[in-house]
Amino acid sequence: MYALTRGILHTGHADLQHHALLIDGQRIVDIVPSAALSTDCPSIDLNGHHVAPGFIDLQLNGCGGVMFNDAITAATLDTMHRTNLKSGTTSYLPTLITAPDADIVRALEVVREYRQRHPISVLGLHLEGPYLNPKRKGIHNAAYIRLPDRAMLGKIAAAGREVVRLITLAPEQVDPKDIRLLVDHGIVVSAGHTDASFEQAMLGFEAGVGMVTHLFNAMSPWLGRSPGMVGAVFSQPQVYAGIIADGYHTHWQSIALAHRLKSDKLLLVTDATPPVGMQMTSFWIGGQEVFYQDGKCVSADGTLGGSALTMIEAVANCVQQLQIPLPEALRMASLYPAQAISVDQELGQLARGYWANLAIFDDDFQITGMVDRGEYKAKAIFSNGRNGEAR
Repeated sequence: MYALTRGILHTGHADLQHHALLIDGQRIVDIVPSAALSTDCPSIDLNGHHVAPGFIDLQLNGCGGVMFNDAITAATLDTMHRTNLKSGTTSYLPTLITAPDADIVRALEVVREYRQRHPISVLGLHLEGPYLNPKRKGIHNAAYIRLPDRAMLGKIAAAGREVVRLITLAPEQVDPKDIRLLVDHGIVVSAGHTDASFEQAMLGFEAGVGMVTHLFNAMSPWLGRSPGMVGAVFSQPQVYAGIIADGYHTHWQSIALAHRLKSDKLLLVTDATPPVGMQMTSFWIGGQEVFYQDGKCVSADGTLGGSALTMIEAVANCVQQLQIPLPEALRMASLYPAQAISVDQELGQLARGYWANLAIFDDDFQITGMVDRGEYKAKAIFSNGRNGEAR
């Protein structure tokens, strides 16, 4: 057992000073007033830095120079996790964007096996596609976008929530019965890359769609005479929405409006790609070369190709650009994602019995330490510059 002392603890429900957080093995065992801490307990002085639940990223294509689509292997997942730790993320969903069935089957196998050893680092697979609307494909490869195949859907459903936590699809392209099949197997179905009308979106929600992928991006917009998917999402208070708070994908004031309307159902995602944590000028995604410059990932024709955002940067942007209070921005990066995929009984908060996954950072939003499944990792390893690059 050891204690973290002299930190500001953002538990998810309260902000505590003059308290110590006790860790034993891989779990948080207690939060006690500093004065009540035994002098025999080993402690780590955090020098007044912030302590938050480790961030949970539900949409991560790649980072650290790798892309899950390019190498569907355990080694790729290891690299993504190590890179994530530099910027506060302790759990994530590796995201396979639109791909052939053989790649989907491979991803199911790799994630199933990986989670037997690392069930908290990788919480499951996010399949973003291939059942999308070609009109809203974004950077996805149109050659692989297709209507659902019942046999393949059956394999995805049979894998269940312990392997596939989240699937993004266009509800107007998928029979409501197929949506219900996935939901009945515990998989969160998210609407994305969709041109659905308001009415089609509502049918999707009735069938069990519980989330939307990168709100505002690659979906039918909210217009006065045609509310589209965006209007439908805002009309449904129970539906979660992921959002990319990098200043490129969505205007800051659109994020501010979404937060006012969605409240605790708006969660941060990075949609990150290989440049995060690396010095890269370009990479490939969806069959196109994407160029990375000044924090933006864009193809030659101007299409956004994911992001180079980290979760600590997304939190900082919410606070600095939108004046969202820090505790709420932290919930958008930890508690709300945990609730969206129903892992909030063990993750997303600082509380007794929860996994000891923690992000530690200073007032300038620089990561100064991490706790990964109970193991404290010091600043020397996890100091981060732009995009989590080690200094």
